[in-house]
Amino acid sequence: MELVYFAWVRERIGLPKERFETSAATVNELVDELRAREERYALAFSDLTALRVALDQELSDFDASLSGVREVAFFPPMTGG
Repeated sequence: MELVYFAWVRERIGLPKERFETSAATVNELVDELRAREERYALAFSDLTALRVALDQELSDFDASLSGVREVAFFPPMTGG
């Protein structure tokens, strides 16, 4: 699947996007796999309350299933008007 990172998530990981093979069933399990990869991922995903996730460009929850998902995007909450 394709993982896409925005704003400070991109800055901490050092990549705008990447292809990632996973056996994770949910977004939370995917995040656990990413945290275990390297320190930069552990730092980026240290506080999930500061992040939002979109599955195939639709806002979702971290307990959502990854079944059939092609793209997962991580980004901080958006503000402004």
